[in-house]
Amino acid sequence: MNQILVTNFNNKFNNKKEKEYKKTFKIQFIISIIITVFAICFFIYYLYSLKKSENFSKKIINNYNISTLYSSNEKNKKTENLSENSIFGIIEIPKINIYYPVFSFLSEENLKVSPCKLYGTNLSENTNICIAGHNYNNNMFFSNIDKLQKDDEIYIYDNNGFKYIYAITENYEVKENDLSPIYNYNKNEKTLTLITCNNLNNNRIIIKAINKNKE
Repeated sequence: MNQILVTNFNNKFNNKKEKEYKKTFKIQFIISIIITVFAICFFIYYLYSLKKSENFSKKIINNYNISTLYSSNEKNKKTENLSENSIFGIIEIPKINIYYPVFSFLSEENLKVSPCKLYGTNLSENTNICIAGHNYNNNMFFSNIDKLQKDDEIYIYDNNGFKYIYAITENYEVKENDLSPIYNYNKNEKTLTLITCNNLNNNRIIIKAINKNKE
């Protein structure tokens, strides 16, 4: 009799335990589905945002090309009353299929749309023109500049359509708080510095180039 009671008790306990396990498994399964759906939605939204920024950048390029087509070709023209979203020029890197407008001023909103100039004066002067761009992991902006090598060329077009040709001299990384690439340059040369993030280690990828236009 006692053996029967013990057996019944064990059966009930095991059944209860099995039901609790199934219930827990069902809850965990539902939670995992919710998380997966959320992750997929977030990824789709992320891709949509990138595409939207890319299209906006192309629209700026089109408007820029139209406006400069009908503008004066007078050289050394001074640009006055620059607004926060004024265009400094266009950057082109044939090797990695880059062709973007460059904003004259750096801001978080501008950086979402296109690369921005963060340091330097005019392209015609001996200075260090620093251009920063987001790294969107091979989708847009400066995500592929780490593939550039010495002597690869970068073109910068000013607002008069003049083409400045730069040859790459260095490709390296620095810590995120290292500002030396901005301020360390030969004051007798026209230098170009491109800056973006390495998303794997939070370092900054630096591309240094020297102007090779014939005076």
